Amino acid sequence: MSTLTPTTAEPAAPRARRRLLPSMSWPGLLGLAVLLAWLLAALIGPSLMGQGGADMGAGDVFAGISAQHWLGTDYLGRDMLARVIEGARYTVGVALLATLAASSTGTVLALLAASSAPWLDGALSRGIDTLTSIPSKMLALIMVAAFGSSLPMLILTAAIIYVPGAYRIARSLAVNINAMDYVVVARTRGEGRLYIMLQEILPNIVNPMLADLGLRFVYVVLLLASLSFLGLGVQPPAADWGSLVRENIGALPTGGAAIIAPALAIASLTIAVNLLIDNLPGRAAREGGVH
Repeated sequence: MSTLTPTTAEPAAPRARRRLLPSMSWPGLLGLAVLLAWLLAALIGPSLMGQGGADMGAGDVFAGISAQHWLGTDYLGRDMLARVIEGARYTVGVALLATLAASSTGTVLALLAASSAPWLDGALSRGIDTLTSIPSKMLALIMVAAFGSSLPMLILTAAIIYVPGAYRIARSLAVNINAMDYVVVARTRGEGRLYIMLQEILPNIVNPMLADLGLRFVYVVLLLASLSFLGLGVQPPAADWGSLVRENIGALPTGGAAIIAPALAIASLTIAVNLLIDNLPGRAAREGGVH
């Protein structure tokens, strides 16, 4: 008599766990954490800390790091931690708005150039070439000297300066996508220019343009910091990190924290953005051969 032996079911394959964050190396996570910290400081930092530390001048001038003043004091005895957090609102906010304006304008013009007649593409490209021929710092100085250094003018100036770079990258991507078969098919079946731009070309260039947006944000931060260091950026009583370096230049001979703190803030923001861009999940997968 044959005996039936019970069969044991094979264990089911474990379900893939969904991660809250995509796979990213630790430098990328570090850059993301620093960037989020500065964004939170720009959004809610001044309201949480209050304005007392930034407006009161009761401390010693250029005091060192202490339990009362974690980053020392500035040239008027004000707490530098409060000043740096207050400056984040102008540095991050103005740079972010200018970068979004530059990248969105450059992308829209590139989509229009790639999907239009050759004469319009040539006209837009030659106009962008004319703007590119002017050195960025010189153009910024001319515009600020002519129209003032208000926040809207700083945003407009930085946006105009970096539109050509965004346009060039977006156009090079859009022209290649525009020659693809599925775009030709869409055009053959009668789809309009707006549909081609928004439905066929734009989704395929979003990821590279997001990476370019991060790099352009770094350029805008450095441009605005240099203008503020020259006294042509954010004007008192407001202050960004570049103007904080200029205000506290007297602490340079002694290496005081008042000048080191805003300089380190600029460096940490730019390095964090670069770390995040260099370690984006899609880029890491492509470099590792993962498809």
